[in-house]
Amino acid sequence: MKLSRRASWFLIVFAVWSWFIWVTLVKNIWQDPRSWSHGATGFLLVHVVLAGVSLVLGSAIGRLGWRGLRATRGGTEGVRAAAGRSPEPSQVTGRR
Repeated sequence: MKLSRRASWFLIVFAVWSWFIWVTLVKNIWQDPRSWSHGATGFLLVHVVLAGVSLVLGSAIGRLGWRGLRATRGGTEGVRAAAGRSPEPSQVTGRR
């Protein structure tokens, strides 16, 4: 499946937004008095886990967007053919 440029950019922007929001939230929660009571509280731990999962998912979504954006540029097959080289096997089969 090939993503449109618009969809690819949407995924990239979503990933950047996700990173901005969750990093900001963790910074704010870290400074919240409810986060510390003779060590980390459940409040802090739950939010750090939520942020971690969201950052991993945001990164995966951003990677999909980046790969989709690169695919809409036409790939490197044309450049390789013009240089007299054959495409890499991963470009022919779509596998890495």
